[in-house]
Amino acid sequence: MARISPRVLAVFVAVASLQADSKKSIEDQRIELLRGLMSEYATVKSALPQSKKPLEFNSDGTYNKQTWTEAGKEFGPAARIGDLIQVTRVDIEKDRIVLVLNGGMKNGNGKGGGFWSHVEVGVGGGMTPVKQQPATNAPNGTTIALLFKDSIGDVSSADVKKILRPVLDFEKATATENYIDTVPPEIKKAIEEKKPVEGMDRDQILLALGRPVRKSRETKDGVEFEDWIYGIPPGRMTFVTFAGSKVVRIKETYAGLGGTIAETAAPPQ
Repeated sequence: MARISPRVLAVFVAVASLQADSKKSIEDQRIELLRGLMSEYATVKSALPQSKKPLEFNSDGTYNKQTWTEAGKEFGPAARIGDLIQVTRVDIEKDRIVLVLNGGMKNGNGKGGGFWSHVEVGVGGGMTPVKQQPATNAPNGTTIALLFKDSIGDVSSADVKKILRPVLDFEKATATENYIDTVPPEIKKAIEEKKPVEGMDRDQILLALGRPVRKSRETKDGVEFEDWIYGIPPGRMTFVTFAGSKVVRIKETYAGLGGTIAETAAPPQ
């Protein structure tokens, strides 16, 4: 049996380590983008039309205004200048970041239904609307696809907001900030620090952590518990457990490639 020389083995180990570091970096970026964009509010600076296809917006800040105008003529407006609109879903792809605003265009007749305040990931990864209320003063929804030349690179959520500034202003005081000012100080602090604490409700967890990777439910002694799971192995994972509408437990773990899970100390309150 041929033996692998120590030098070749070292190269294999180095390559595997680089691949693991790269995967972790990509996942960390994905989490930051989701946390920084999901549930955020923006003031509309240029009229947004409804559209069956995502409205394309280039990473250099340009877009085809004629295409947007034609979509508006066909399907009507999603939001007018000065309206407040909310990011209700974020999809991250190799060369684009897709933002669904106010739930997106609900049907093809121009009568939007962008009243979803947020969405959850159901078992199996399906999107399930869980609450219906007029979260903003813009009645309809649409979708914007932020396009990059080759890949999204190392773009951050702050970069995305800056790029979209010609059409969406995330910098002004928003309904999110106004809402945060109404919650108890410990909850406000946790949201600002992007961490979960017991006693939070689902909306507050969404503001702090963004959309979970997946969910699971179980019933014990007649009480239904729901876990929101953040993170993907290998790496740090967070389990946020709800009983009813409130968080009752938070568990931080590290999951390895082989599925092994090591619990870590709970974050300080």
